[in-house]
Amino acid sequence: MNILELLATLKTKDVQLALKGKQLSVNGNKHALSDPAILAALREHKPALIELIKAGEYTATKAGEVQVPANGIPATAERITPAMLTLSTLSQDEIERIVATVQGGVANIQDIYPLAPLQEGILFHHVSAEQGDPYVMQSQFAFDSLARFDAFAQALQRVMDRHDILRTGMVWDGLAQPSQVVWRQARLPVQALMLDPADGDIAAQLHDLFDARHYRLDVTQAPLLRLVRAEDPANQRIVATLLFHHMALDHSALDVVCHEMQACLLGQGAALGQAVPFRNYVAQARLGISEQEHERFFRQMLGDISEPTLPFGLQDVQGDARGIAEVSLPLAPALAQRLRVQARQQGVSAASLFHLGWAQVLAVLAGKAQVVFGTVLMGRMQGSHATDRALGIFINTLPFRVDVDAQDVRTAVKATHSRLTTLLRHEHAALALAQRCSGVLAPTPLFSALLNYRHSASAASAEAVSAWHGITALRAEERTNYPLTLSVDDLGEGFGQHPGRPSTRLRLPAHRAGKPGERTGTGPPYRA
Repeated sequence: MNILELLATLKTKDVQLALKGKQLSVNGNKHALSDPAILAALREHKPALIELIKAGEYTATKAGEVQVPANGIPATAERITPAMLTLSTLSQDEIERIVATVQGGVANIQDIYPLAPLQEGILFHHVSAEQGDPYVMQSQFAFDSLARFDAFAQALQRVMDRHDILRTGMVWDGLAQPSQVVWRQARLPVQALMLDPADGDIAAQLHDLFDARHYRLDVTQAPLLRLVRAEDPANQRIVATLLFHHMALDHSALDVVCHEMQACLLGQGAALGQAVPFRNYVAQARLGISEQEHERFFRQMLGDISEPTLPFGLQDVQGDARGIAEVSLPLAPALAQRLRVQARQQGVSAASLFHLGWAQVLAVLAGKAQVVFGTVLMGRMQGSHATDRALGIFINTLPFRVDVDAQDVRTAVKATHSRLTTLLRHEHAALALAQRCSGVLAPTPLFSALLNYRHSASAASAEAVSAWHGITALRAEERTNYPLTLSVDDLGEGFGQHPGRPSTRLRLPAHRAGKPGERTGTGPPYRA
């Protein structure tokens, strides 16, 4: 293709060019960038593209990118009015209801704005759960001394001070639309418990006390985190559990938390860049691609789907995750290599191959030729490139359709890749909107199976291991309301598969082997 055709294609595919030094930088839709024709054209026209950028004749634009309105609440505000809320349309009465929930009142309110799409769904499950909360996550650690525990807690507090979402509570009672309120100051609740070794293993006791099947966090109060510790004299250590709510953090955000805590533990916290406000993402989700455009896309994809895809007949997508087992299976290196080769030869992403493969499995389990399942999207493709350093829950779950019929495999792979690439443009759409666009009438769920394809982070450095000296990850637990989930970890070369629950945990760089039965940290968290 000539350079004009290339530029038009890049704009259509939501790919942006920039100069970094003297090198051409290409950003945007990773699925589109796996197209061999686009890559060949970029190499061919690289010198000309660089000259266009230097001459100011090329301007990068992102599909759906919006200008984020500034927060209108001044630090000296004695009363918050509707005009100060640049992302919300709350009445004065609703604002007063929110103020009444915040410790310190108006003086401690930094911002108020709506929930992101996935936060709305998680809040629904929180409110409707009769007991417990499937989205209370926990990670458990061992510390060789109280000093190391205190250093861990102080590092986490410093990260909280930097990031709005870690000082945020959720308010919905008496409001037309649920809101999240950012507190100017919020302290990490730290609790010390006295547990009796005679009652069993201290780590197991601590875990059972905060089992998500019966434990709930008060999500109206910031922060949505708790740190609880107990002495473990038999093992000469302190065991602590970090509890956090999924409405505040997703898997990629935990990677940022781990990185920033590491910097603080090394005494390098002052060198961290400016934090990216979560309100930027909320603005992108709310003010970007219109609801009408989202609806057109999902009606085209799902309009003729009149029956749900329910593998094994499982349709309870509002459960508490009881009885769900988790199995991990690394793919053989030879198979992983063949998958990479096939993806390159077909000009698609490895993710597209796994989406098609999962659809073929579900077609058999559900007895359907037209399969719909949920796919987890990162939610960081649209908007500022700085979102990779932001904290918050960016991921979103949306329905994805694959027709498992008589078409040949190559055609099916291309069709799956094309639809997945297009879906990324709608990553901020609400799941409820997407489901309404199908012919499956509520309360019947459109799907009950999920695919979570995520990329791993780089290996831990020696400096990282040093930062966590004296701190060991013991176990992590998370739950999902979907009864059947396949999580695929893209490790760069190989793949790991986890039929069970998606992973949302704070994992530390490995520095020693755990005791039998412990789940130890083996590197930074995987990206959702």
